[in-house]
Amino acid sequence: MNNKEVLAKQLNVKVSQIEAVLKLLEEGATIPFIARYRKEATGSLDEEQIRVIQKEYEYLENLLKRKEDVIRLIKEKDLLTPELENSILACEKLAEVEDLYRPFKEKKKTKASEAIKKGLEPLAKKMMAFPVKGDMESLTKEFDMPMEEAITGAKYIISEWISDNAYYRKAIKKELFFNGKLHSKLKKKAVDEKKVYEMYYDLEEPIRYAKHYRVLAMNRGEKEGILSVSLEYDMERIVQYLEGKVIKNDSSFVVAEIKEAILDSLKRLILPSVEREIRSMLTEEAEEKAIATFQDNLEHLLMTKPIKGKVVLGFDPAFRTGCKLAVLNPLGQVLEIATIFPHEPKKEVLKSTEILQNLINKYHVDIIAIGNGTASRESEAFVAEAIKGSQVLYNLVSEAGASVYSASPLAISEFPDLTVEKRSAISIGRRIQDPLSELVKIDPQSIGVGEYQHDVNQKELKSALAFTVSKIVNEVGVNINTASASILSYISGLTKKAIQSILDFRQSKAFTSRDEIKSLSGVSSKVFEQAVGFLRITDGINPLDKTRIHPESYDLALKVLNELNISASLVGTSEMQNLLKNVKAEDLAQKFNSDVYTVKDILEELAHPGIDYRDKLDDVILKSDILTIDDLKEGMELQGTVRNVASFGAFIDIGLHNDGLVHISKMSKEFVSNPLDIVSVGDIVTCYVVGVDKEKEKVSLSLLKE
Repeated sequence: MNNKEVLAKQLNVKVSQIEAVLKLLEEGATIPFIARYRKEATGSLDEEQIRVIQKEYEYLENLLKRKEDVIRLIKEKDLLTPELENSILACEKLAEVEDLYRPFKEKKKTKASEAIKKGLEPLAKKMMAFPVKGDMESLTKEFDMPMEEAITGAKYIISEWISDNAYYRKAIKKELFFNGKLHSKLKKKAVDEKKVYEMYYDLEEPIRYAKHYRVLAMNRGEKEGILSVSLEYDMERIVQYLEGKVIKNDSSFVVAEIKEAILDSLKRLILPSVEREIRSMLTEEAEEKAIATFQDNLEHLLMTKPIKGKVVLGFDPAFRTGCKLAVLNPLGQVLEIATIFPHEPKKEVLKSTEILQNLINKYHVDIIAIGNGTASRESEAFVAEAIKGSQVLYNLVSEAGASVYSASPLAISEFPDLTVEKRSAISIGRRIQDPLSELVKIDPQSIGVGEYQHDVNQKELKSALAFTVSKIVNEVGVNINTASASILSYISGLTKKAIQSILDFRQSKAFTSRDEIKSLSGVSSKVFEQAVGFLRITDGINPLDKTRIHPESYDLALKVLNELNISASLVGTSEMQNLLKNVKAEDLAQKFNSDVYTVKDILEELAHPGIDYRDKLDDVILKSDILTIDDLKEGMELQGTVRNVASFGAFIDIGLHNDGLVHISKMSKEFVSNPLDIVSVGDIVTCYVVGVDKEKEKVSLSLLKE
């Protein structure tokens, strides 16, 4: 079975789908392009499936290459047997290949290699034959050294032979994984001032069932010198297993020595290595799950419904340096910047209220977006009081990453004359107008919707999050005449040179046709092919340019319209939607000798061109009053927005400075293995107060009415 067949079986897809994806990737196609415009070739595989194919096939190819290298290296030593070759070829993991190769590797200086240099390998072989006649003295007399020295050296050689046996290692690893326990405890003299790791001071759980977030927490505590982490297992059971495998004759006079060699092999060679492998495997799996959680949260955050057509006032709270205000028109353009000091130490409440109300009246502000950082609680109270009796609403907005953006070269180039705090107020306001367009300016790792994000493989995290942002940006698409350089950088196939050409073109005039993109510097035929379907022109010459229909399918789209006797000018109108209501894509695909996927997409786009999937989502909760922790009582019903999802539960914004926590056990009457099966970032949920800790300012919530 070749790698394509193996992968097809693993992913439960056809070999032809695997081949199509790999061929397209090899030709330079991007994942968003393949998912959207090559459905007929891939059988409509989505972005996630295509990415898995790409990654897994690369792993299988590397695995195959390593197998071939190991077989060649063993063959060069004239030690390869058909059985060994078949065992190597049957390996499914790189670690398994390395275990089989271990006995044949060129070893560094070891106790066993030194003993071999002394000529003690024949003695080790004699001992492993388990002789019954004679004694250790007669067995070692031919070696020119003291008996104890010869026996010790021979035992080192035997220990290494046992350690090099791949089958023994595999069995021991399996024993530890299925029957062992992961144990963390507080290190002697360690100081954990804030009791961050209190639950891990003496925590034990089966290795096979270890929760990934606990593994990461233990790793972090260990790294910080607060916890010691170990694997616990039945040593006696493992010793008995090895003795049963290694000792061939219980009546031999060498048995006691062999048992010592077995124990030495376990303690010095096998177990430290196997423990490292298991810890590494647990960490790798934990990181994968943590990254997947971060990806899911990020995806839902980026897909937060934008508040369109509203004048927004961004409010960046602060104490000493004052609160920065930025009034933005519905397109996110800055109308006015101001600073007020409603809090300590100045506490100019009346003056600050007057300035805020004047801005609201002057620009007809609809919504105030308040950052949720330092002084946000006090700022919310101030705003709620200042807008009493008006129609203005407000919302708390996550500031995560705002400071990173505000001090970045991008922010400086956008607003060179403004301070970091004023840029931050603009970013906060824009986050409620169009979360996607604003959040793509920030390194995804700084957005703050993950768990243990600083403890996972940073290269893998960055790659996964970049993929997620790219997937969402291309799914939503952009208006080429208004899109920022940041959001264009995620468009399928666009290079830095092509993006700069787009920005330069826009300085003199707006794009009126997708054809104009072809002539830009840096836009090759490949770049145009990959990117153009995700770049839209809303008021162009050709009505098809505002759709997701790729120019390569324009002829087919026009044939469809002609066949149905419909004018292209009706694209996106309710009349078009009515005319296409009962049209069957299968019939048109057959008539025009096309594939049904492309025809279905054409019909959808003619009726709903460039539809923003975010518009179908729940509205953002806006507030006109304020809730304090003193207002809460157990059993109270509230509405809230899911801000973050972790493996142990979800954090819900219920209007307080700190989000409330719904523990995984309070999400459903049924067993929940993953909170993401119940809620996602951005969801509007009804929840109930089950606990209030005023001292720690923590609120426990439930999704279940008790």
